[in-house]
Amino acid sequence: MSEAPAARRTASADPAHAGGIDLLLRPPRPRAGWRLLPARVGAMCAVELQKLRHDRTELYTRAVQPALWLLIFGQTFTRIRAIPTGGIPYIDYLAPGIIAQSAMFIAIFYGIQIIWERDAGVLNKLLVTPTPRSALITGKAFAAGVKSVIQAVVVVIIAALLGVALTWNPLKLLAVAAIVTLGSAFFSCLSMTIAGIVLSRDRLMGIGQAITMPLFFGSNALYPVSVMPGWLQAVSKVNPLSYEVDALRGLLIGVHAHVALDFGVLLVAAALGIAAASSLLGRLAR
Repeated sequence: MSEAPAARRTASADPAHAGGIDLLLRPPRPRAGWRLLPARVGAMCAVELQKLRHDRTELYTRAVQPALWLLIFGQTFTRIRAIPTGGIPYIDYLAPGIIAQSAMFIAIFYGIQIIWERDAGVLNKLLVTPTPRSALITGKAFAAGVKSVIQAVVVVIIAALLGVALTWNPLKLLAVAAIVTLGSAFFSCLSMTIAGIVLSRDRLMGIGQAITMPLFFGSNALYPVSVMPGWLQAVSKVNPLSYEVDALRGLLIGVHAHVALDFGVLLVAAALGIAAASSLLGRLAR
C-alpha cells in the first residue's frame, strides 16, 4: 500500500512576521562612515536646539553685547563720521560685523563643552561607538553654527529696529545663514583644536580670551581694510573673520563684496578646522 504524499509546508501568510524572522537571522548592515556623518550632524544640532528650548537665558544674555555695540558704538560713530564707509551710515556698515562678532564669540569657547564632556565621561563613550571622529567634530561644529544663526537672527532684529537698511531677500538670508554657519564651524573647531592641545578648561578660557579681541580688531568688522596699517592689513587677509564680514556686508547691505571667494575661503577653513580637531580628539580623551 503506497504512502500518502507528504503535505506541503505552507508559506507564512504574514509577510511582516517572516520579515521580522529574517531580520533576527541577518542583522542589519552597519552604516558606512559617510552615511553616519549627516546623521551625527543632525543629532548634535537637535541636542543644541533642545538646550535652547529648555533654557533661553543664553539667548537673552548674549543679545546684550551686540545691542550695546549697535546702540552706543554704532550710533556714536555714525554722528562723528570719522570712518570712511563709502557713503553708507556707519551703523549699517557695522551691523554685519557685529553679527560675525557675536557668532564668533559663541563658537570660540565651544572647546570648553568638549572638555566638560571628557570630564563627565561622555566623550569616551562617544569614541567607542562606530561613529567616525570627524563626524563627531563636524556635528559639534555645525551645532555651534545653529546657535550662531539663532544669535544672528536676534542681531538682525535689533539692527532692523534701529533702522539699519538690511535686505529681506529670502535667498540672500539663506546665504547669510550658510556664511555664519561656516564661520562658526571654523571658530568652534579652532576652539576644540586648542582644547586638544591644552587639555584644560582654565587654559582654554585664557587662550580664548587672548585671541578673540585680536581676531575681532584684526578684521574689517569695525573699519575698512584700507585704513589699517600695512601689517594689520596682512593680518586681516589671513583672518577668516574678515571673509565672513565681507560676505555678510555684500549680502545684507548690498556693498561690493567677493561673496564667492569669501564662501570658498570659509569652506576650506572649516574643512581644515574639522581635520585638525579630529586628529586631536583622541589625545583629549586620554
